[in-house]
Amino acid sequence: MNHALVLFSLLAAVATAAQAQTRVYRCGNTYTNDAAEAQSKGCKPIEGNNFTVIEGTRVQTPPTRVVAPASAAQPQQAAGSPAPNRVDSSEQRARDADARLILETELKRAETRQAELLKEYNNGEPEKLGPETRNHQKYLDRVAELKAAITRNEADIAGIRRELSRLTASR
Repeated sequence: MNHALVLFSLLAAVATAAQAQTRVYRCGNTYTNDAAEAQSKGCKPIEGNNFTVIEGTRVQTPPTRVVAPASAAQPQQAAGSPAPNRVDSSEQRARDADARLILETELKRAETRQAELLKEYNNGEPEKLGPETRNHQKYLDRVAELKAAITRNEADIAGIRRELSRLTASR
């Protein structure tokens, strides 16, 4: 008798929960549960009761800017003063020299790394390491990784050299 009472109360709770959900309408790409709005927009009711609608973020429009007349714009610069975005030629030369130094350092580092990779690669036959003596696939994987690293490093060296030649050409 207790089991029947528990079962009946569970069924009543489920039925109440099903009736508590309001009808949801689809209006194009939006959803609403407002029947008056749905009727005015000609929305269609959605059948079924297991769905979730998560509202997205609202698109914020940028604030409108008031444009001042040209006469009220920034004051005119003196004829002899450089434009605000201009860099003094001596400062630009210093920047170029710094950039050249950085690129040359990177080139030396990349060339050193290339020499190390080529030495380890040993013309496609690097020495086998401990676990590679038993597992030939590990050896093949390492050889492929070395070859890819050499190719990547060659591309890096070529890129650095291109940048250096651009700096030299812009002088």
